[in-house]
Amino acid sequence: MEENYDVIVLGTGLTECILSGLLSIEGKKVLHIDKQEYYGGESASLNLTQLYSKFKPSKPYKGQYGKDRDWLVDLIPKFLMANGELTNILVHTDVTRYMEFKQISGSFVYRDGVIAKVPGSTTEAISSPLMGFFEKRRMRNFLQFIVDYQEDDPNSKHGFDLDKDTMEQIYTHYGLQPGTRDFIGHAMALHSNDSYLDKPARDTYNRINLYVTSMARYGKSPYIYPLYGLGELPQGFARLSAIYGGTFMLDTPIDEYLWTEDGKFAGVKTKEGVAKAPICIADPTYFPEKVTTVSGDQKVIRAICILDHAIPNTNDADSAQIIIPQNQVGRKNDIYIAVISGAHNICAKGYYVAIISTIIETDKPHLELEPAFKIIGPTKDVLMSISQLYEPKESGAKDNVYISKSYDPSSHFESTTDDVKDIYKRVTGHDLVLKQRKTAQEEAELAGLS
Repeated sequence: MEENYDVIVLGTGLTECILSGLLSIEGKKVLHIDKQEYYGGESASLNLTQLYSKFKPSKPYKGQYGKDRDWLVDLIPKFLMANGELTNILVHTDVTRYMEFKQISGSFVYRDGVIAKVPGSTTEAISSPLMGFFEKRRMRNFLQFIVDYQEDDPNSKHGFDLDKDTMEQIYTHYGLQPGTRDFIGHAMALHSNDSYLDKPARDTYNRINLYVTSMARYGKSPYIYPLYGLGELPQGFARLSAIYGGTFMLDTPIDEYLWTEDGKFAGVKTKEGVAKAPICIADPTYFPEKVTTVSGDQKVIRAICILDHAIPNTNDADSAQIIIPQNQVGRKNDIYIAVISGAHNICAKGYYVAIISTIIETDKPHLELEPAFKIIGPTKDVLMSISQLYEPKESGAKDNVYISKSYDPSSHFESTTDDVKDIYKRVTGHDLVLKQRKTAQEEAELAGLS
């Protein structure tokens, strides 16, 4: 068998599946291959038998936490910003028709030994236990500045140029204390360290604005999450690609890569035969020689914790995002805790899953998670993993092989969608412009189903 395609995509991680769907919509003939037997790659959702097989092969799962079918645990824990780019892509491509979302109940930040809800509006700032009376006023004025800022209204800028002035200067202008700066920068702007302070404020302004507008969309928190786990996302985009003619092959290792005489990608050989295409999009595991470790040889440690109780001090929230800013625990990088429960159909009733993640800084990474373990309380079991972070060495222009980045430890998808847009532009030569997808009726006619 030999067949020609416009694009071959290797790996069914979320990044690869989004690109497969977007390119299929544009009329590209896409072949999508994964060596794994399940969708999602590094961002899959697994049952407990699969999970224990992956992380505790010497201790197979024996049903102690209920039936396998009740568990779908994310390997990469991330939430969607309600007003974020991934949500916009889901809405515009109408992939939302394949899945249901539920709001995350609360966004919390660790401060002085306790966790408290992150204020997402001027009203919440006034009632927040994170600040004293006078600091609340200063915080309210700062948030008002963020909300009121308009490029075409000099009065709203209060003399600031977001492309020149730093966040350090803006914080100083509003007299905000270090602890307040911590939760603004880390729990609202979602920076993982303090390097942002001395950079132009534009990026941080955009991030805070995204948090505030996402918060305003639904209320309790700025985050949403798909029922049945994040594995639903790559599958949704896979369905989208298939409707537009995309072909998928799981459990199909690559036997050989094909190249032109001048070193450009030409196709792959698998057990199914030869597939040719001038362009390849792949996750880092397919071309280890074409990727490098992220600066400083960064690795992420993740601990999947099975609990039988809600997280203390969250008002029995069925789900939560908890951020431990690095300054609060003497670190260089934040620690993230993503909490989900049976309310999201990812675990048996009465159970919770808390996934802790951070960049490793010492030779005893498990000890680096101690502040998070103190927050979540007693665990039934813990499954730990360490992942190397990779990024492509080159843009892909030389050989037409475009490689995605590893998933960082942050508990939201904004960096992932940045990678999607970057690869899309490198492959197509133009920016991603989201167009409304065809209606269900139009798609049925397209597929010859009507």
